Amino acid sequence: MPLLDKSTSLTEVIAQIRDGACVMIGGFGVPGTPFTLIQELVRQGPKNLTLIKNDANEPGMGVDWLLSAGMVRRLITSHVGLNGNAVRMMNAGEIEVEFVAQGILAERIRAAGAGLKGFVSDIGIGTLLAQGKQTVEMDGATYLIEPALEADFALVHAARADTFGNLTYAATARNFNPLMAMAANCTIAEAEIIVPVGGIDPDAIHTPAPFVDHLVALPQELMEVYGVVKR
Repeated sequence: MPLLDKSTSLTEVIAQIRDGACVMIGGFGVPGTPFTLIQELVRQGPKNLTLIKNDANEPGMGVDWLLSAGMVRRLITSHVGLNGNAVRMMNAGEIEVEFVAQGILAERIRAAGAGLKGFVSDIGIGTLLAQGKQTVEMDGATYLIEPALEADFALVHAARADTFGNLTYAATARNFNPLMAMAANCTIAEAEIIVPVGGIDPDAIHTPAPFVDHLVALPQELMEVYGVVKR
């Protein structure tokens, strides 16, 4: 029996993201950030989004496109320091920002993908990061309860995919993408190269196809920017 081809139209798949959605966006700075998916999200313009991303990118790219378009209500992130626009909007009360230590952010996402409701940690005890969080006493010490982070959608960038949705990431572009692909109700992947099933060595697969719902090919002009050579 042939496996499902998850390749789809960029416009059609992003249209699923409606006002008020919670969206995870892969990437660490530029590497692994799904710029094509973000651009289409900006074009379609859903409002009051909650974004979960390691960073706010830099001015004029990625997450900043969404911020500048007034589409973001809340940002859950580890830092915004490279984006002066995000800092300004936060200070002006135009967006709500929840800061999460980078390792805790990754683990909260991973926990959701593993089907856990959360975990305990002593990171942030006695600091602003602990405000409003539940605590628990264990072995004579106090720990924070860190809730799992899940989302309606995850947008990820892959170097290579097969038509069934198995994904491979290039080098540091791997970062948050595999975790987020597991933690969302619907995962949309953009890929530089899409090959038939069997075109990726099983040992090279970073995100298995069952975690991917939709697959979008990178436009030809962006393939040239990435220096992609089909083979």
